[in-house]
Amino acid sequence: MDKQTFWKLIETARADAEPQGVAARAAQLLADNPEAEIAAAQQVLWDLLAESYRAPLWAAAYVINGGCSDDGFDYFRGWLLTQGQEAFETALADPDSLAAHPAVREAAAQGLELWDESALSIAWTAYGTGTGRELPADSFTISYPALDPSWDFDFDDSEEMAARLPRLSALFDYS
Repeated sequence: MDKQTFWKLIETARADAEPQGVAARAAQLLADNPEAEIAAAQQVLWDLLAESYRAPLWAAAYVINGGCSDDGFDYFRGWLLTQGQEAFETALADPDSLAAHPAVREAAAQGLELWDESALSIAWTAYGTGTGRELPADSFTISYPALDPSWDFDFDDSEEMAARLPRLSALFDYS
């Protein structure tokens, strides 16, 4: 499985499911694939998570969710994956652009948090469903890049956040 095939899987799942069910639907669809293809999906997923392991995106998640731990950032990026390739790539290029995303606007209006822990286990779930076994531990590796040191500041610093993420800070009244 390559990235484009993974994104097609997510788009198909998005078309078939409610927003909260995208990861579960993706796992169902993936389970119908050959064993090797399912296992390969886990590496693609972790490669995308590594690609999105960026301090500016973490800052955006911090504003959106009213704080963001290490695990919380993983779950936020899981949610972002379920939004599809365009939303994912747009957020990586400009995390402040998330202020225009409908789910982010709804989260701001209703005080919701955006995360999807189940998205991190799409391939695990699919492999178990498709084969009746656990995904082999050696079928993927995880390697995160170093975070950008220019974003090494206290995310509770509302002035700094407003300067770096002005649209999100305004949307969430982050002051």
